[in-house]
Amino acid sequence: MSQNNQNIEELITLCKNQNQKAQFEIYNRYSKAMYNVAYRIVKDEHFAQDVMQEGFLKAFTKINDYKQEVAFGAWLKKIITNYSIDFYKKNNSFQVEDLSKQLYKIEENDGIISENIDLNNLKVKQVLDTILQLKDNYRMVLTLFYIEGYDQEEICEILNISYANCRTTLSRAKDSLRKKLEEI
Repeated sequence: MSQNNQNIEELITLCKNQNQKAQFEIYNRYSKAMYNVAYRIVKDEHFAQDVMQEGFLKAFTKINDYKQEVAFGAWLKKIITNYSIDFYKKNNSFQVEDLSKQLYKIEENDGIISENIDLNNLKVKQVLDTILQLKDNYRMVLTLFYIEGYDQEEICEILNISYANCRTTLSRAKDSLRKKLEEI
């Protein structure tokens, strides 16, 4: 077992005993990554900071529920992601389109990149900035799928939408992102 994992396990045990120094150490180790998760969802620096801190508080109050079935970082990320989405839904006019009542076609070529995009000149920051310009439901689905690494079933559960709705939204979001990237 690596020293880092052993330290995390020891810190978690101390956190279960409400040791504030251990909580502070975990906060220091994970705060930057968790801030980035929150920021990609809520799109505001100050709200992301608040959401991240509230997420940590929630994690520390529920630390006894952590059973080490997944890595601690993944468990914490799920808490921050869910808290961020709840915050965003509550404070914005986030509307999930119900696509189950509409006809839709999903193209076989479901990748984001097309031949018209010059990958050599495209920077990661440009792609992330372009994602932020998309409609809220497109931005949310792309962020959860590509950046946070959730699969479509998990996204359905997180956003409380049907699988068909998720698949269609993801396809349309990719298409919208592709078109915006071609303009760059």
